[in-house]
Amino acid sequence: MHTKRNYINWVILAFLFLATGLSFLDRQILSLTIIKIQHEFGFSDVQYGIVNTAFLVSYALMFTIGGRLMDSIGGKIGMALSVGLWSLACGLHGVMTGFYQLVFFRFLLGAGEGGCFPGAAKIVFEWFDEKRRAMANGIAIGGSAIGAVIAPPLVILISTHLGWRSSFTIAGLIGVVWVVLWLFIPWGKHSFKAKQLATQSESGPKAIPFLSILKNKEARVFIIIRFLLDPVMYFIMFWAPKYLNEQRGISFEGIGNLFWIPFLGLGLSNIAGGWCSDKLLKRGASVNIARKAVMGVAALLTISASFIAWVSTIEMAIMLMTLIMVAHGFWITNYITAISDMFGGNGTATVVGLSGTAGAVSGLLINPLIGFIAQTYSYTPIWVAVGFMYPIAFVILLLFIPKIKMISFSVPGKKTGTA
Repeated sequence: MHTKRNYINWVILAFLFLATGLSFLDRQILSLTIIKIQHEFGFSDVQYGIVNTAFLVSYALMFTIGGRLMDSIGGKIGMALSVGLWSLACGLHGVMTGFYQLVFFRFLLGAGEGGCFPGAAKIVFEWFDEKRRAMANGIAIGGSAIGAVIAPPLVILISTHLGWRSSFTIAGLIGVVWVVLWLFIPWGKHSFKAKQLATQSESGPKAIPFLSILKNKEARVFIIIRFLLDPVMYFIMFWAPKYLNEQRGISFEGIGNLFWIPFLGLGLSNIAGGWCSDKLLKRGASVNIARKAVMGVAALLTISASFIAWVSTIEMAIMLMTLIMVAHGFWITNYITAISDMFGGNGTATVVGLSGTAGAVSGLLINPLIGFIAQTYSYTPIWVAVGFMYPIAFVILLLFIPKIKMISFSVPGKKTGTA
């Protein structure tokens, strides 16, 4: 039983890695093919902006709704629905014939992808004990960065030889195959919490009441932290290429040759950050110390962002951007793991979902402000602000969550507890 469980949990983790990788790959196809699509259909830049907004709005909403769904019906079916919906939406991009269809398909893509990361966090909690959970989370979410790295060359290759529509349809078909294979994986009886999951399979998972989570101080702290920090990542993803072109004089081709480096650093650090935290646990550190130690180091590393505006070479700017992404990888893996440490299998997806929604809403609000500052002044104050957001968030974590430990809730159908 133990050997089979070990085998199956790593198979499940590999599928989660592929799922998060597909989520980032699928969402990037449009940005890589939009030039051809605009040429064929005559879409304006304003219309393209509306298409992107449709994705961000549904993505923000479905982070919470999808997270709640995962806690209510279970990770296996929840992830199948999530991947299935966005894969269908991605494939439909390949047969669209007009602007409004593209807006609708983009909305569906965001709706499907919103449940991915909350679901992955829940499933990792169910299949890995606390001494392996952080690294498992790192591997699960690390797929997203690897997806971002391989998307440009893969999509360009397919589009060049088979046409832009094939990029969407092939990616959609891969997602459908993922769902079919995923549903064949043996589930609850091999989990490290077999008895609990067996009970859940008979009577349904018992999610922590939604209002109980909203009233919980620790949950609100995690949500506030994500609200503060997600604009940093949106800035790097959406604005850093523009900064490199306008302020550093790098051509668009040159950006393509360089900007994958930070994302590779992110993917590797997702895994390394989890490994470091688990290593501290195995050496006798408490969960509280193990998670916060890695997050504290990550927060210190991000201060280097403040110097990007002043370094003299392009190589140094890329190196510092990569350092920020590495620090974020260390941070986000332990941030999500800390949520699962505190809210367990019946609340993790909901809290991760709420925090993801907060981050997406913050990104929508802050992006126009970033544009105003960059256009009116310069990128310098933005880079300076980026360098201090993680330390501020870490201080908030220390002050308002003095100890990371499992929280007991009253769950319908159970006496107390989240796990």
